[in-house]
Amino acid sequence: MPSKTLHFPSPRHASALYAAREENLVYAERALGVKLATRDDWLKIDGPPERVAVAEALFGFLDKARGQGMSIRTPDFHRISDTFARGEGANLQSLLDEPLVIATNRKTIIPKTLGQKMYLQSMLAHPVVFGIGPAGTGKTYLAMAAGVNALLKNQVERIILTRPAVEAGEALGFLPGDLREKILPYLRPLYDALHDMLDPEDVARLTEKGVIEIAPLAYMRGRTLSRAFIILDEAQNTTPEQMMMFLTRLGEDSRMVVTGDITQIDLPRSKASGLLEVRHILSDIPGIDFHTFSGADIVRHPLVGKIIAAYDAYRNPITNRNGGEEKV
Repeated sequence: MPSKTLHFPSPRHASALYAAREENLVYAERALGVKLATRDDWLKIDGPPERVAVAEALFGFLDKARGQGMSIRTPDFHRISDTFARGEGANLQSLLDEPLVIATNRKTIIPKTLGQKMYLQSMLAHPVVFGIGPAGTGKTYLAMAAGVNALLKNQVERIILTRPAVEAGEALGFLPGDLREKILPYLRPLYDALHDMLDPEDVARLTEKGVIEIAPLAYMRGRTLSRAFIILDEAQNTTPEQMMMFLTRLGEDSRMVVTGDITQIDLPRSKASGLLEVRHILSDIPGIDFHTFSGADIVRHPLVGKIIAAYDAYRNPITNRNGGEEKV
């Protein structure tokens, strides 16, 4: 039986390609129809020649992805193995043809999962992108990084940050302070990301000049936003009417990114979420892309993924008892 032995720089390097879990190698064996054996810094593949070639391509892809700064998690490994097993590995290979790095004044941002890289590539390629997924997947942070990068490259003239505020429980008019002070608590995550990428004095200066604008969603009505990178965060708390109003603000040479988590809708039960509805309406329009994150894309503390999985199992006991899994 033909075999192929792959060698890597170190045992730790080799184990990182399958998330350091032996059961993942068993999974790959079943998916690809090969036998895998590993020790120290090598991986041996046994099987029919065509299956050995597919397995070699799989681990070559994983090695290249790791070299571009991406971490391989078990759900990633399973999905990538299944893709190669279906003979669709070439579709993934194109993701790694060009390393994707977002440079800002304070740091260089590299996508940590394949899902994050696909999201960034989508933002570079489409005028309107929806990033939908659970907490900790980087959907808002990466949108901000793409916006800052576009501003620094003079691709846009301003960044506009908006978020629904009224639905969170308090009307803005009853909160103390001016408009900026009223809306600031709702936009804190966006501000935190900004300060991670730009010097504080630059954030203050650009905000004062209107290059970075913070506006509640209600204040967007009637405007046409040209030469701008516009981010709508917490979009699950928009109504269908608000979502349509926001999307129709798109002006010449502008880009929009809409982020949200459909498991955290705070709207009254009598109101539908615009984020839930919009996918059914706009999914077939060229130039608009929907990117859905999964638990495999969570890049916060490892416990965050376990917490989200536990809540999902609690809320969907029948689905999880039957071994069902939502497809992304």
